[in-house]
Amino acid sequence: MKKIDLMYKTSEIIAKYGITESRLKEYLIQQNILVLNEDEISTKNFQTILPLIEKTEDRIEKKLKKAEASYLYNTDKNKVSIYQDDAISFLKKIPTNSVDIIVTDPAYSGMNEKLKLGKGRIIGKYADKGTENGKWFGEFEDTEENYNIFLSECKRILKKSTGHIYIMFDSYSLLSLGNVVRSHFDVKNLITWDKVNIGMGHYFRRRHEYVIFATNQNTRKIKNRKFPDVWRFKRIHSSKYPTQKPVEVFQAMIHASSQEGFTVCDPFLGSASSAIAAIKNNCNFIGCDISDKSIELSSLRISEYLNTGKDNLQTKSMAVDDNIFWE
Repeated sequence: MKKIDLMYKTSEIIAKYGITESRLKEYLIQQNILVLNEDEISTKNFQTILPLIEKTEDRIEKKLKKAEASYLYNTDKNKVSIYQDDAISFLKKIPTNSVDIIVTDPAYSGMNEKLKLGKGRIIGKYADKGTENGKWFGEFEDTEENYNIFLSECKRILKKSTGHIYIMFDSYSLLSLGNVVRSHFDVKNLITWDKVNIGMGHYFRRRHEYVIFATNQNTRKIKNRKFPDVWRFKRIHSSKYPTQKPVEVFQAMIHASSQEGFTVCDPFLGSASSAIAAIKNNCNFIGCDISDKSIELSSLRISEYLNTGKDNLQTKSMAVDDNIFWE
């Protein structure tokens, strides 16, 4: 049976990928690409357009121009913008095939719901659930349905040629949702973050979390083979924002997968540790969070770091090993 060649409408390419009509038309003429019925090109010809799309600058900024940035900073080396939005709503506004790396730490409702650890430093009082009273924050419900939607959007915005994704999990959410990641991405590694200092627990007390590393249908390698799959960085104590992670955790992810000028995305911004790590690696950054407190602290933190080089939420390195593998 003869294989039917699917057709792509140029109008849909413009809307979906965030490329301008004039730029697309110019390229079609330069490459002598046949346009059928005044608005259609073949799958084969579409594949030749993908490199042009990925190299087109400012697609994300133009696509998000209707969304009001809570913080925006542009220099010769970095473009940093953060938005107050729901994670999935935010991802849906980003053009297809436009982000190089996703690094993110979704809120883990599963473990909290099961254990209900009273007045824990991070989770707050369960009587205050759904509010931002004290240190409580609104969680992304980590159901399989939500994760499928979330991961589908992550897959859509990640570039096919370079896309890497890092997602943090606790032990409960890893067991319940790790298999969902495999249905969307090519999972390459499970990384253990050793927090060095022991934490809470009813049985064996926890001192680690996990990171799933996966690629988006590509074979792009990390920078080198010096990276271990156990990372030893101390947890943050007495943090100003709940669940604040060390910058070093995100710096390890980004350094392993980035090139200068790559675009990094974090749809669960939290305290903006991922943004600081992206800046340190000379990458562009876009992120969002639904929390007022997150946006307020993140804006101040990023601004001070860009202007002074000082991190007002993490004043010292959390690394414990003598040789940090990105140095």
